[in-house]
Amino acid sequence: MDSLTAILRDKTARLGLIGTAIAALCCFTPVLILLFTAVGIGWIIGYLDYVLLPALAFFVGLTLYALWKRSRALEGGNAHGSGAGTSRQALQEQQSQEEA
Repeated sequence: MDSLTAILRDKTARLGLIGTAIAALCCFTPVLILLFTAVGIGWIIGYLDYVLLPALAFFVGLTLYALWKRSRALEGGNAHGSGAGTSRQALQEQQSQEEA
């Protein structure tokens, strides 16, 4: 559970996960169909796939990028593009300071 909490602290990962959940909910359930029909703009339903599927792909890609970036940071790679490597120990110390 500790690693999940650390992942959710990353803004990119959090945005990717939330966006993926919303896009998946709208793609695979009739939430938007019912909403648009109730509001009176049911004509837009035919165009939902042109927006929702690319949005889902984007947010899944964003989540994967955030997880990849985090794994590189834990391996001692460049976490934020600053040119300086971040060691695993430094990240763990930072996380323990944030928890305190």
